[in-house]
Amino acid sequence: MRWLRSLLFSIFFVVTVVPYAIACVLWLPLPLRWRYRLTIGWPRLMIWGGRWIVGMRWRVKGWDNLPDQPAILLPKHQSTWETMFLPAWMPREVCYVYKRELNWVPFFGWGLAGLRMIAIDRKKGSDAFEQVVAQGRERLAAGRWMVMFPEGTRIAPGRKGKYKSGGARLAARTGALVVPIAHNAGECWPRRAFVKRPGLITVSIGPPIDPQGLTADEINRRVEDWIEAEMRQLNPERYPDTRGAERAAG
Repeated sequence: MRWLRSLLFSIFFVVTVVPYAIACVLWLPLPLRWRYRLTIGWPRLMIWGGRWIVGMRWRVKGWDNLPDQPAILLPKHQSTWETMFLPAWMPREVCYVYKRELNWVPFFGWGLAGLRMIAIDRKKGSDAFEQVVAQGRERLAAGRWMVMFPEGTRIAPGRKGKYKSGGARLAARTGALVVPIAHNAGECWPRRAFVKRPGLITVSIGPPIDPQGLTADEINRRVEDWIEAEMRQLNPERYPDTRGAERAAG
C-alpha cells in the first residue's frame, strides 16, 4: 500500500509541476509579490497531496518564536518536504540561498528562478559568500526571511552533518536574528527514497538568537546545540545513547 500511495503521489507531483512551471514563466512580468504568492501555490499543493495521498500529517511547535522582523532561518535538512513547507507556510516571504545549477532544472528551476532568491556559484568560494551578504542585506531590508540549511545537504534521521557557518556569518554581518528549526520530515519522506511513509511530521521552531556580541562560531554552535538537542526530543528512538544516559541518570 505504501508503494502504491507513493506512486500516486509521484504521478500527482509530475502532473502538477509541468503546468505550474509553464504558468510561472507566463506570470514573470507580474510584480514579485504576486509572483511569489502564485508560485508557492505549488508547494502548498504538494504538502496537501502528501497529507491526503501518503498520510504525511504535520504540526508546528513554537510558532510564537517567529519574530516580527527580518530574520535568518536555519533549519535541519532531512528531506524535500521542508523545502516545500517553509515557503508555503511561513508568514513572510522566504529567500533561499542555493546553488545556481538548480535554475537549469526543467520546470522546478523555472519557478525558483523567478522569485529573486540568491543563486550562487559555489566554485567562487569567498566571492560567493560576499554575494550572499550583499544580496542578503537587500532581501532582509525588503522584509524577507533568509533560509539557509547549515548542514548543506540532506542528512538521514538520527545522523548529524557538519554545521557550516554561512548562515551564522551572514547573521554576524547583518545583525539579523537567527531562528533554528528542527523537524523530523525524513521519517516520512526519506532522502533518495521512492517510498514515502505516513506519519506525523513535527516542525519545532526555536527561540531567536540575537547575534549582537557573538562571533559567527558562537552563533553556529548555539544553532547546532539547539537543533540537535531538539532532534533527540522529537525522535529519541534514533538516539540510543541518549536513552542510555537517561536510564543511568534515573
